[in-house]
Amino acid sequence: MTQTSPTPAKPTRRDFIRQAGALGGAATFGLGNPGAWAAGSDAPEKKEVKIGFIPLTDCASVVMASVMGFDKKHGVTIIPSKEASWPGVRDKLVNGELDFAHVLYGLIYGVHMGTAGPKKDMAVLMNLNHNGQAITLSKKVADKGGVDGAGLAKLMASDKREYTFAQTFPTGTHAMWLYYWLAANGVNPMKDAKVITVPPPQMVANMRIGNMDGFCVGEPWNHRAIIDGIGVTATTTQDIWKDHPEKVLGTTADFAKKNPNTARAVTAAILEAGKWIDASLSNKNKMAETIAEKSYVNTSVDAINQRILGRYQNGMGKTWDDANYMKFFNDGSVNFPYLSDGMWFLTQHKRWGLIKDHPDYLGLAKQINQIDIYKDAATAAKVSVPKDVMRTSKLMDGTVWDGKDPKKYADSFKVKA
Repeated sequence: MTQTSPTPAKPTRRDFIRQAGALGGAATFGLGNPGAWAAGSDAPEKKEVKIGFIPLTDCASVVMASVMGFDKKHGVTIIPSKEASWPGVRDKLVNGELDFAHVLYGLIYGVHMGTAGPKKDMAVLMNLNHNGQAITLSKKVADKGGVDGAGLAKLMASDKREYTFAQTFPTGTHAMWLYYWLAANGVNPMKDAKVITVPPPQMVANMRIGNMDGFCVGEPWNHRAIIDGIGVTATTTQDIWKDHPEKVLGTTADFAKKNPNTARAVTAAILEAGKWIDASLSNKNKMAETIAEKSYVNTSVDAINQRILGRYQNGMGKTWDDANYMKFFNDGSVNFPYLSDGMWFLTQHKRWGLIKDHPDYLGLAKQINQIDIYKDAATAAKVSVPKDVMRTSKLMDGTVWDGKDPKKYADSFKVKA
């Protein structure tokens, strides 16, 4: 609840953490501003915030935070701003036209490193979702046996020509899933194929006119390709990495430092929206109906409402129920900005030559991922937080990522730039 009294505020959880040195020094991470809570008010510094989003299913928690009024509960008004491309989102975040954005994890890290256009210190406030992206191959490729990774690799070896694949941003998640999957199947994306960048809503139209053999993108555009009869699902990204990090709530480091209460309030509101989405079938269906509207994703409800429930089809007659579908909350495990998640993207940027030398993997993750702001937001939203800032995952090729030796991990791949 917002305090507006000029009298000193009661000690907050952040004060307690700072004084006690608890939680493994978590309060030392990120941009936490010790003075933010000392003036007697935890009210958001900026009451109305503009949050950019790309028309994708995983913008849902940002949209529903606004539509359902979770933002007002935390003292802010979210204005969702539909954007045309990830470079556009990047530019508007950097120049301050947007306060926050639903954005690719690897884009934030790329901007911070200067490998994704203009270099600017950036901040990840929370993870918005796990899972729910896919790799689509064209009907033409599928008809020749390229229906999965092994089939595609075999086709590329026997039917030699230039194969073109699309991702959505050079340092982003979709590029990394595409590269990882191709490489795990023996195809070097840097040498054996042409890779282009296409905005998510334009993927299906570009495949329809023959501009690409395959693409990696978020939903609903993979399922849309099946509905339109122009593509097949070769793999889901949760089959590449179960419960992988995907979109984040991103902002600039400057904004987070100057507006810590606003950052906390917005994060808490979106946390509650994600929890609401995952709470029931009826909530998921209401979300699908809402974001399908023209002002958001602008597609038919049936392109969204199957895969958010884990109901998959591959466009070739196979259907299955996937327990690892897109999650927005999942008892809070989705949203914590694990340092190891951010570090993983840096290892892949190094693997593919996007950065020349090994960076300070852990140091950068501590700088970018705002653990203390997230914990304050989780307290406000009554959401529990994990004890560890790292997590362990096994990827499709059997490699285990735990963040302990990122340099060794980055150098371990046989297929690389």
